[in-house]
Amino acid sequence: MSETAATLPRFSPGERWAHRSIGILTGILLVTAALLYVPMLGGLVGNRQVVRVIHEIAGFALPIPILFALFSRAFRDDAGRLNRFRPSDWEWLRSRDRRSGRIRVGKFNAGQKLNAAFTLGAIIVMFVTGAMMFFSSRFPDAIRTGATFVHDWLAIAVLIVVVGHIYMAYNDATARLGMRTGAVPSWWAEREHAAWADELSAGSSLVAAPEAGGPTTTDEPWVGDA
Repeated sequence: MSETAATLPRFSPGERWAHRSIGILTGILLVTAALLYVPMLGGLVGNRQVVRVIHEIAGFALPIPILFALFSRAFRDDAGRLNRFRPSDWEWLRSRDRRSGRIRVGKFNAGQKLNAAFTLGAIIVMFVTGAMMFFSSRFPDAIRTGATFVHDWLAIAVLIVVVGHIYMAYNDATARLGMRTGAVPSWWAEREHAAWADELSAGSSLVAAPEAGGPTTTDEPWVGDA
């Protein structure tokens, strides 16, 4: 296989399923929220109660893909990667030539780590405040009012972040290919995530080592699901 045709495994089926499921549910939540809270859009639907029920079902379903994905070893490994900020991440944030390959980034760059942290935090807060609004009779007026305030304003922040995420993905066809198929070209990995590409190369060398009498290991984060 030529160097230009070589690919590296990036995301497992479980990770891709979780990403798509969360994306679909988030889209449903944003659209139904707009129909419920923007008067001009609300007039487009004939039955507001149906929209409300769809919004509530999607909201309660949102954490489910994450819970199922936790059974994937690859997902757990990548969650650990996303949870660690390294000196190269701070350098990446300060740099103006982030995509030049000068900074040796791991599997996820600092922007992706910040996006993942915001997304997880937003899911938790939106789920809790949404549940307070759904079971409103169980909470005093002050708590219910506060939950509604946080829920509504955080929804605007989520919309902004989602639009930014889509914009960034739209401008990187190879990144979209990795999420769609699970693999990316090696040249892209070496340019965008050089430290991760080196990690995979080192792991491949260890797996191939028995032919030369070396050690054997398959304990790489990208091997697949548990």
